[in-house]
Amino acid sequence: MGKESIKLIANNKKARHDYFLEEIFESGICLHGTEVKSLRQGKCSIKEAYIHIENGEVIIYGMNISPYEKGNIFNRDPLRPRKLLMHRSEIHKLLGKIKEKGYTIVPVEVYLKGSLVKVQIALAKGKKLYDKRQDIAKKDQRREAEREFKVRNL
Repeated sequence: MGKESIKLIANNKKARHDYFLEEIFESGICLHGTEVKSLRQGKCSIKEAYIHIENGEVIIYGMNISPYEKGNIFNRDPLRPRKLLMHRSEIHKLLGKIKEKGYTIVPVEVYLKGSLVKVQIALAKGKKLYDKRQDIAKKDQRREAEREFKVRNL
């Protein structure tokens, strides 16, 4: 089999800033026709999105897929809850971890894998304020080191 092309549609940078991403899963998403067309144009946001497990189904809330311009009556509500498609064993694994204190599920990115729309979700543990400060300090040090390296090599 050939390699499938992956085209990033939406990225949730805030998830990496606010959480320690411990385990990453790939899931499909249940969509309607005009939503897929809108996603192919890159009109999607997962900044405010969150995920719940209800009755053994993984559901994403707050994922904004802008209405397709040529969709007229076929367009759906941009913020409607959407079902994520995952194996039952993965769902049970997530349920067990969520019951532990501090764990949650966050959407990380939405992308096209071949012709399919996929959502990358992560089992995450919330960062404390001092963890965030440490990450910012590391990022500043790395940026400073790159700047020094650039100056020396000119």
